[in-house]
Amino acid sequence: MARLLRPVGLDFTKTAPVRLVFAREVTAPPRAVFGALAHDVHGWSEWFSAVTHARPLDDGTRREVRLTGGTRFRETVVAAKPNEVYAYRVDETGVPGIHALLEEWRLTPAGTGTRVQWTFAADGSAVFRFALKGARGGLGRAFRRAVTALDRRLAAQGAGPESVRPHPGLQE
Repeated sequence: MARLLRPVGLDFTKTAPVRLVFAREVTAPPRAVFGALAHDVHGWSEWFSAVTHARPLDDGTRREVRLTGGTRFRETVVAAKPNEVYAYRVDETGVPGIHALLEEWRLTPAGTGTRVQWTFAADGSAVFRFALKGARGGLGRAFRRAVTALDRRLAAQGAGPESVRPHPGLQE
């Protein structure tokens, strides 16, 4: 049964009881990385191996994501600033122990490429917080593999200075 989580905003990345932050540089420019994150939601399963299915909902302001093992999330996009930040909070999931969860992808120019920083901010039961801290290494490896795969995917697509569309339904 799906459980509703506490709604949080972007500031949760600084106040969450558990904050896991990972960063990696890629060769793709920020606008290509942002495009893959915000506009190619269906494509997430092609580069993030834990994602088996992702689809935008409500004109792109919400998302539905399924992970390996059957975990499901319903999410709301809380920030979509082209070439800088893409963040979403989990509104609904069946995972026990989670009270609030927000993920932020922050993009910073790095030479001709991008520094991608992923913040996983969460609150939950003591058991959930302990387990999440213990999962830091695995989440870090998953992030590095995903961002490397995304960079390869964008290179194969000839990622370059394509036009950036504003995220539907959100004010920039």
